[in-house]
Amino acid sequence: MQYEQIYRRSIEAPEAFWAEEAKAIHWHRPPQQILDYSNPPFRRWFVGGETNLCYNAVDRHLAERADQLALVAISTETNITREITYRELYREVNAFAAVLKRLEVGRGDRVVIYMPNMAEAVFAMLACARIGAVHSVVFGGFAAHNLALRIDDAQPKLLIAADAGMRGGKVIPYKPMVDAACAEAQAPPPKVLIVSRGLDAAEPKVPGRDEDYATLRAQVGEAEVPVEWLESNEPSYLLYTSGTTGKPKGVQRDVGGYAVAMAQSMRTVFDCAPGQVMFSTSDVGWAVGHSYNVYGPLIGGCTSLLYEGLPIHPDAGIWWALCEQYGVRTMFSSPTAIRVLKKHDVDFIHRHDLSELKYLFLAGEPLDEPTAQWISGALHKPVIDNYWQTETGWPALTLLPGLEMKQVRFGSPGFPNLGYRMKVIDEQSGAEVAPGQKGVLVIQPPLPPGCMSTVWNDDERFLKSYFSHFKELLYSSLDWAIRDEDGYTFILGRTDDVINVAGHRLGTREIEEAISGHPRVAEAAVIGVHDELKGQVPLVFVTLKQAATAEEVEGLAAEMVQRVTGSLGAVARPAHVHIVNALPKTRSGKLLRRSLQALAERRDPGDLSTLDDPGALEEIRRALGT
Repeated sequence: MQYEQIYRRSIEAPEAFWAEEAKAIHWHRPPQQILDYSNPPFRRWFVGGETNLCYNAVDRHLAERADQLALVAISTETNITREITYRELYREVNAFAAVLKRLEVGRGDRVVIYMPNMAEAVFAMLACARIGAVHSVVFGGFAAHNLALRIDDAQPKLLIAADAGMRGGKVIPYKPMVDAACAEAQAPPPKVLIVSRGLDAAEPKVPGRDEDYATLRAQVGEAEVPVEWLESNEPSYLLYTSGTTGKPKGVQRDVGGYAVAMAQSMRTVFDCAPGQVMFSTSDVGWAVGHSYNVYGPLIGGCTSLLYEGLPIHPDAGIWWALCEQYGVRTMFSSPTAIRVLKKHDVDFIHRHDLSELKYLFLAGEPLDEPTAQWISGALHKPVIDNYWQTETGWPALTLLPGLEMKQVRFGSPGFPNLGYRMKVIDEQSGAEVAPGQKGVLVIQPPLPPGCMSTVWNDDERFLKSYFSHFKELLYSSLDWAIRDEDGYTFILGRTDDVINVAGHRLGTREIEEAISGHPRVAEAAVIGVHDELKGQVPLVFVTLKQAATAEEVEGLAAEMVQRVTGSLGAVARPAHVHIVNALPKTRSGKLLRRSLQALAERRDPGDLSTLDDPGALEEIRRALGT
């Protein structure tokens, strides 16, 4: 009953609980107040305390583990592996911080980082944290338009970019996307710092704007940069996530609360102690990459593996070979990745000595039972689903093997994590539903440490997006859920117009806006439909301003797909574009997206009594061949 007792204490006496947990990190100045909840739902943790994420991740380990590996950056794309000790990490982060200082970046300035999973991306993040700059990492798979939107919202003093990334042996130049984003942005950064990997030397520098990292790195030499001590509630980083509007939301994280949450979760959730090895397969541009490629393992004094490449190259055993080589204890990946591996012979797993591997954690999207059973049977290790969001920053529903290993129940991420007061409630009444009944998963504020503080520069949007859905002041996860008789929670999918493609959140509105820019398009509707591999994929329905010939339709559909990938990146590529004569709407003009989704997935479209034009539904059925 260890979990139940500690969980109860975490929600009944949160200040005493978190005061104890705060001792796990270094404070330059101890907190004067554990929780300030005088302005609900805004809350401030560890008020008056001064600390620094970089100091907790790097400096404080030098006395005991300077020669232990801190970061192993492995690329099967470039065939380069870099093994970096805590001492070497300290040196590289200080040098990067010195370069930032030369470029006049300081406390509170924003820095956008546009890089793949390479060691310098980690150096850049930690260097920003060291000097009190606010970093915003943008996923390298996003196109120039996505980058421009984030630039305009963050208004960075500096953009740091790799010259190129690689995927499947193909070079993906970043510099042209950076140039296009800066040209599109209303507030482009005055400086762009290029970290060259020697992959793309074709793009010319922009005079007065572009700087070369290698040149500046050589100039600063072995410089040491003092740590900037930040009040616990100052922003540490921004991470943009899709919402129901076309404009991404800048999830703002604090410093002290996040550090405490990372230290605690490494111990209780991931059961990874100082000196042990964690391998998260996420991209640094995602929330998991921030928390469990970078800050969590390093704050915990662990070794973190950072991987660039495909899970099946050079063969489907590459991840397991790395687990064997480095003695990985805790691995963290996604259901989509496991579904990719499932297509290959299980011998790719069995040929490796995985005796050091204790757990495989999976998150980012709902974990289907067949996938969970397959990988569990192949590994003969606990496979732990866990549920969280960019907004929470760390698991909200999970099992806690570092505390008490409960039985895995396939299809469920488990129980509320420490500090999370969670309920499943009726969408209309707001009352808690009975076990086995579907409802909306909510968190009762104040949100625990580590969760978002607000939406960057937009407190009103923070309130409207997350706390305006019910009469009672509750954080809505915007996910449907069911809780069984034993307290296990099962996630059923989104309540809003956000779809989850292989763990990447995409707003349907963003895709619709990209398509609506086509001169022939009158109206577009985008839905997410089930996909065996990716969980969901976008499906597009379009009406045209003027009818198209049969010969034109295929070309127009291809142009629209190109508009989406050109604007949002390959991750948003629609599975299909259906050109139809009408879209199903209510008499008040509201698009019936849920009915569209039901028809596409061959389910009952529900109550259609408010449908304005029954013929529109037949149009959709014909297009889908149902």
